[in-house]
Amino acid sequence: MTSFRIRPRFRLQVAMPPETVRSRFEHACTAPGAACEAAFLPQHIILRLPEAEQHFWSPRLELALEAVEEGTLIRGLYGPSPQVWTMFTIAYGAIGTLALFITVIGASQLMLGLPGHIMWVLPVLGGAALFLYLAGQTGQKLGASQTFTLHHFFEQTLGVKTPVH
Repeated sequence: MTSFRIRPRFRLQVAMPPETVRSRFEHACTAPGAACEAAFLPQHIILRLPEAEQHFWSPRLELALEAVEEGTLIRGLYGPSPQVWTMFTIAYGAIGTLALFITVIGASQLMLGLPGHIMWVLPVLGGAALFLYLAGQTGQKLGASQTFTLHHFFEQTLGVKTPVH
């Protein structure tokens, strides 16, 4: 399941109404010794490991339930906790903003015939972006076994095999 994808996902259609899918997860998550905990929102279920087993890179499985004529369309999305996701988003945003300002300042200096030494910061920012990407991939690898736990819990609860893309 771990790959170069940032957030693996799947799509599955089951022949049961959304209420049945939801009740299966409610029952499975409240059973003694359940492998996962869940948060239930309208048309959404968020699966995560028990807090005692979580670490910084622990994944979550967000399930979107959509009623269709044949039953329920389930869209699953694996990803980090919101805090990790927000940290990476802000870091990438900061790198992009700095790159934009440095490019504008450096290009202005070059057009004025001044030395554009500030442009040497751009490869450093590119390296920082690469570092963030590699850190995210490393985190995904560190959370791989927990991702498999979430996926197996999902499959066992619904009794279906589901490929992840």
